[in-house]
Amino acid sequence: KESKAEIENQHTEIKSSINYAKRIQEAILPSNTLIEKYLKNSFIYYQPKDIIAGDFYWLHILPEPNGWDVTGDTILFSAADCTGHGVPGAMVSVVCNNALNQSVKEFGITQPNLILEKTRELVVETFSESIENVQDGMDLALCSLNFKTKELQFSGANNPLWIIRNGEIIETKGDKHHVGKCDLMPKFTNHKFKLKTGDTLYIFSDGYVDQFGGPKGKKFMSAKFKKLLLSIQDKTMNEQKEMIKNNFNQWKGSLEQVDDVCVIGVKI
Repeated sequence: KESKAEIENQHTEIKSSINYAKRIQEAILPSNTLIEKYLKNSFIYYQPKDIIAGDFYWLHILPEPNGWDVTGDTILFSAADCTGHGVPGAMVSVVCNNALNQSVKEFGITQPNLILEKTRELVVETFSESIENVQDGMDLALCSLNFKTKELQFSGANNPLWIIRNGEIIETKGDKHHVGKCDLMPKFTNHKFKLKTGDTLYIFSDGYVDQFGGPKGKKFMSAKFKKLLLSIQDKTMNEQKEMIKNNFNQWKGSLEQVDDVCVIGVKI
């Protein structure tokens, strides 16, 4: 039998490996400095289920900043949800994050639906080199926002975009296929909007609405999330983030978190 000390030693080693993996994963996420500079008046609520996550958020500035002196006209940003969570989810997230970067930086693609199609091609290519039949991939909402013209483009793989305007939610659903291996490899739709000052837009993974909790231990669901977002529209983006976070923790109570959570809000 393995001694207690040996098991404890193994546990410590595994934990320190995972903590190191967390540092690597955090390094591929956009820095707070970058977000505060380019995605003004926004918040990102990111709450992994485990130490490392299958959810990630992504940001890219167009044109490419030359150092820190260029103000990007257009910001590409995304909330992505990869297959699984914990270690397997995190490994898939690295592949998917790289594919997004490659689509934009290497192939110079800037239109959201075309980015999703190229990213899917790259993800499928990466996994097809394995003998195993890897079906992994990601659901995501991807936005391209020009702050000067207030033009927004959106494309989604299973995940929606919500725009709140004058106390109402304008919901645009994502296409019903993921970024990964599909039989027919259908195209993604590109949606265009002209935003108005005061609009707030939200993209998110499904971890928040799928969380069990409340008095009956039920899922939080989209309808409640819509009500919550509508009820906090008079608050600053920092306050909104705190309220969304507190609400999640209250709802969850003593129950286990079921999935990674990522919610991005941007006020125009």
